[in-house]
Formats: sequence, structure tokens, C-alpha cells
Amino acid sequence: MAFLLDGKPLAVDVPFTYGDIHYPANWLRLSTAQEKKDLGITEVADAPTYDSRFYNGDGSAKTLTDTNATDENGDLLKDENGDQVVILGVKSILKAQEKATAGSLLAKYDWYVIRKTEKDTAIPSAITTYRDAVRTACNTRETEIDNCADTAALVTLYGVTTDSNGKFVKYNMTQYPVDPNE
Repeated sequence: MAFLLDGKPLAVDVPFTYGDIHYPANWLRLSTAQEKKDLGITEVADAPTYDSRFYNGDGSAKTLTDTNATDENGDLLKDENGDQVVILGVKSILKAQEKATAGSLLAKYDWYVIRKTEKDTAIPSAITTYRDAVRTACNTRETEIDNCADTAALVTLYGVTTDSNGKFVKYNMTQYPVDPNE
């Protein structure tokens, strides 16, 4: 909640002066609704915030699919090579992030693969299993993203399931495997 006095915002936990009276920093927290009203202080709801992965600042949903870029006349935009400029949609961006996440999880153990290639030293089975599970999880997560028909479905996918008391039950999206060395 935000507080306004004569149309000007009042910061919580900051002293203020109105008329000839100086109010302490904790006055807004300790005063009753009636005391605030009597002074002319109004409460206004905070502006809503939106998850920037899925929504624009005004709350409208971002485009899920890739679109061809156009100029102000509606003509297709081409890059310096004559190729169509494409504006990535939310799904493409999220899938690229999944690939990057999987890549960073795999990179930690790439040295095993290099050592195997160069010296024919066996890769521990726990590492091979983990690397396979990372790739599988990434592919599954990308499919889960693709299967979302709308923004609400994506928001749900990236959320969690809770019980009737609001306690965490499970993630809605497939999770990456636990690192065998952690």
C-alpha cells in the first residue's frame, strides 16, 4: 500500500511534516486507519507487477511465438544478408534459456569426455547417467514449453503446486537431476 497526503506520496518509516506538526518515522505504521483519514491521508493500492518473462510492463501478454519483424509501413525487415529479421517469442527465449542451463550443467563434467577422447579413460557411470539425465530433462522441459497453449499455461508450468495450506507440494515443470557430486 502506498500513502498519499495532498496527492503527494508519503514513504513508510520516514518522518514527515504536515502543517506545523512533525510526525515520527513510525507514525504511518502505528496510526489507525481513522487517524490517517482524519489527517487526510489516503491509501492507494500498489501498481501491479508482472513476471517480465511472460508479460509486458502494462500487463499484456508477450507474444509466445516468433514473428517476422516489420518496419513502420508493415514491410518485412531484412538483415544485411537479406535474411528475414525474426523477433523471438517467449517460447523460443525460454527454450534457449533451457539449452543454456543444460549446457552449464554439462560443462562441469566435459573434462571427463575430453579425457575419454584423449586418453580412453572411462567416464564414471554416475557422470554418464547424470549427463544423460540433464539432456533428457532439457528436452522434456522444451516439450513442456512447446505444449503450453497460452501465457497462463506457461505461468502455471513455471510455478509450483501447493496444498490447501499453501505449502509447497511439487514443481510443475520437470526438474534437472541432482548433481552426483553435490
